[in-house]
Amino acid sequence: MLSTGALRAHLLAVRLAGTVATTREKSLRSYRLFAARDPRVLIGINPEHQWGQTDLIRLMAEKCGVSDDPSVTSGLDVIDPERTLSGLHAFAERLADAVRRGAPVLLGTGHPHRLLGFYGALADALSAAGCEVLTPAMGERVDITTRFGLRTYNLDYVRRVALVREPGARSTGCGTGAHTHSPLPVRTVLDAAARRGGPLPELVIGDHGWVCGAGQLGCEAIGLGDTDDPALFVGQAEGRVSVVVPVDDAVRSDYYRPLTRYVLNRACLSQ
Repeated sequence: MLSTGALRAHLLAVRLAGTVATTREKSLRSYRLFAARDPRVLIGINPEHQWGQTDLIRLMAEKCGVSDDPSVTSGLDVIDPERTLSGLHAFAERLADAVRRGAPVLLGTGHPHRLLGFYGALADALSAAGCEVLTPAMGERVDITTRFGLRTYNLDYVRRVALVREPGARSTGCGTGAHTHSPLPVRTVLDAAARRGGPLPELVIGDHGWVCGAGQLGCEAIGLGDTDDPALFVGQAEGRVSVVVPVDDAVRSDYYRPLTRYVLNRACLSQ
C-alpha cells in the first residue's frame, strides 16, 4: 500500500501539487470571469452569492493553498499537498459510502487525454464492488459553444467513463476524446437517464462541467479541480459539490496512477 508520505513526495515530484504549471495570470483571469458570471467559467454552477475576485482569491487560498495576496499577479500557482491529501481522503470516503449503499454511479471527464485512466480504474473497482456504473445517452449529440463557435460532439464511453468526441471520430481510446469544460454533456446524460426511467446516478465522479453540472442539478458530485477552476470550489463552498481534490489536472496521465491506488486502498476497494 502506498503510504501518505510516499504519495506526498510523488505529488511534489511530478508537480501535481506544490508549484504547479498553472500560472497566476490564468487563475486570476478565471476569477475575474467567474466574478462577472461568464458561463465559460461558471461551467454549470449558478452561484447563490456574489463572488468578487477578492472573495475568490480568498476561497482558493483556503481550498488550494494559492497566494491570498491580490497583489501577486504573475508566476506559477501553488497547491498545498496537505490539502490535496485531505481531498483524496474525503474522495475515498465518498467512494466507500457509494459501495456500502450499492449506489449507481456515473463517471465523466472533460480531460480524457489526461484523466481517463484515473476514472477508468475507479469505474472498474466500483463495478467489481457491486455498484452499477451507468452509461446512458451513448451516441447522443451535444452542441457546445467554444471559442471557435458552436461545435457538435457526440457522447461516448471508454472504460465506462463518459466523454465527448467530434462526429466521425473513431472510438480508439482517449486520443479521440475532446477537452471540454461544458456542463452540457452531463445534463444530456442525466436527461437521457430520466427519460428512459433511470436509474439515475447517486454519485457523479469527474471534473469541470461533469461535477458542476451534476451538483447544480442536485446529484452528489465529487472530482478534481485545478487552481483556475473556481467553479468547483464555489460549488463546494455553497454545498452543491461534496468533494473537490485540488490538483493540477493536466499533467501526464501516468502521474495519476498513484492517486488511483491511494484512494482505492483507502476506500478498501481493489483494482
